[in-house]
Amino acid sequence: MTDVALIDAGGANLGSVRYALERLGANVQLVRDADGLHGARRVILPGVGAAKPAMQRLHAQGLVEPLRRLRVPLMGICLGMQLLFEHSEEAGVETLGLIPGTVRKLVPATGIRVPHMGWNRLLPLKPSVLLRDIPARASAYFVHSYAAPLNAHTVAACDHGGLFTAMVEQGRYFGAQFHPERSGDTGALMLRNFLEDTAV
Repeated sequence: MTDVALIDAGGANLGSVRYALERLGANVQLVRDADGLHGARRVILPGVGAAKPAMQRLHAQGLVEPLRRLRVPLMGICLGMQLLFEHSEEAGVETLGLIPGTVRKLVPATGIRVPHMGWNRLLPLKPSVLLRDIPARASAYFVHSYAAPLNAHTVAACDHGGLFTAMVEQGRYFGAQFHPERSGDTGALMLRNFLEDTAV
């Protein structure tokens, strides 16, 4: 179907994301340095864990500036989506700065646990190529303690003690706070849409 560069940023979900892409027919190339981005038609940045060590690893791999200069569609998954924004409250780290905004810690409350872990509904807010064929209020699987607030580029929200950005799209930058590789048909459809419908 397509060539996609999958960045190895040390996330434990790397293998499952690769398998989910290969099931959709994608030719997946693992990338650990800037040279691996050459010729890629699409790029995916998965991630789990904390923003600061993830950014440190991207800097050590020489990937930060090449990612900022990419001219092909880039999708961030979970922590990878958070890294697309300008800053994270987690350790006050500067992130990639590709989408305006600051990622903030979820606030626990009565009946609201942090981390947010488990299935929750997506609330579409505006049209997006990522949402094609995904039913309204479809469920997806989340595991995170930080999230981006709603912003001008939010295409789907989720409610966990308040609304946060579940999916984002700005130009050639896309993101999903949930784990598509663990989200059944919803996740598979979103990945398919990224592979098939984003402009290269």
